[in-house]
Amino acid sequence: MTSRALGPHWAPAVLIGRAARVAARLRKPGGGSAVPGLVVNRLAPGFLGSVLSSFPQGLVVVSGSSGKSTTTKMLVSILEAHGERVFTNPSTANISQGLTSALLERASLTGRIDADIAVLEMDEGHGALISSTFDARTVLLTNVMTDQIDRFHDSEKVVGMLEKIASRATQRVIVNADDAMLRRLADRVAAPVEHFGVTQEVLSAQPRGLGYAETSDDRTDGGVIVTAVSGRRASIAFDGAVHEVGLPARGAHYAVDAAAALAAARDVLAERFDPSAAVAAVSAMPAVFGRGEVVTVRGKQVEFVLVQNPASFQLNVDELEPGLDQVFVAMGSDVADPSYFWPVDSSRIGRARIVSGSKAQEMALQLLYQGVRVDEIDDDLPGALDRFFALPDPEVGIKTIVFTADPMRRTRSHLGLSV
Repeated sequence: MTSRALGPHWAPAVLIGRAARVAARLRKPGGGSAVPGLVVNRLAPGFLGSVLSSFPQGLVVVSGSSGKSTTTKMLVSILEAHGERVFTNPSTANISQGLTSALLERASLTGRIDADIAVLEMDEGHGALISSTFDARTVLLTNVMTDQIDRFHDSEKVVGMLEKIASRATQRVIVNADDAMLRRLADRVAAPVEHFGVTQEVLSAQPRGLGYAETSDDRTDGGVIVTAVSGRRASIAFDGAVHEVGLPARGAHYAVDAAAALAAARDVLAERFDPSAAVAAVSAMPAVFGRGEVVTVRGKQVEFVLVQNPASFQLNVDELEPGLDQVFVAMGSDVADPSYFWPVDSSRIGRARIVSGSKAQEMALQLLYQGVRVDEIDDDLPGALDRFFALPDPEVGIKTIVFTADPMRRTRSHLGLSV
């Protein structure tokens, strides 16, 4: 640990960070959220680690290739249902400057935050970089997928970063038992290990698997296990009972997120863990924005489907209702190499009314090769969205927008939704 204890010595950094936040928002309303963190991390590099290590009941870190945001929100919902005061970060604030900016929103001049426990989603790369500055009571690792190849290059690199984060766990490391890379990682950490996963029957029902870079051949009998999935419902077994859990979106991957959150909550709450309260909290939780979220915009219902890597693209497209006749697809600047998505079978989309975003041409080409009908290609995202919402109500399902991270943020901003 290299951070300094909380105290008045952090006041200048906090004040400067808040000033930077005001200036950034004046310059770009609704944006510039990472600027305060960049400033404070440069001026006071020990601030982030100091605050992360200051919560009375410790820090829980959630990391991995996919599922971090939903798992974190589920875990926070469970803990709050048990009366815990939780500090957490928005899913878009999972890198070091975003984490610091999120802390500045709640911190006093001494760096103190009025919460019992912190539950933070961390980007794999940034989490590894700052791992030496904090201790975590619990580290939860979701999975390892082929993800962000412009940053991480290969899955073994991701495992190395996750191992650095897991090494900071003092009480427990919780890993996906169906991810072979994480199982091997778990054998190398010092803290006790807990598992979550799915049964062989659930895995066999996923013809393309669950997207992990390497799936384990072994099934675990312990931990928190998904025994069945149907749409937005799942059966999850733990402590000798099977519980029926509502999911925020369709698909087995969301059931796995729920199992991960329940496993972490059991660890954190120990004898205070109430299965009924935990299941009710997860079942009542709305979708994390963009991830199967259904909202009403301009009097029209629309479902947002965020795809961030080939595995999440495949898993989410496979869950689309068959025969949808109003689908909008957008790929943006967050995708460094559009060929990244070529392995995805996107044929279930069937018909894309408009393909948009800065990489619209590349996205449309992939769809056409997969047999998807593409009516229109327009890289002007705002204009394309306006025409899409002006279309009559769909004959099948609701309006559906499939997008990568950059057009997701731009779409929400254009439609007047939070980003």
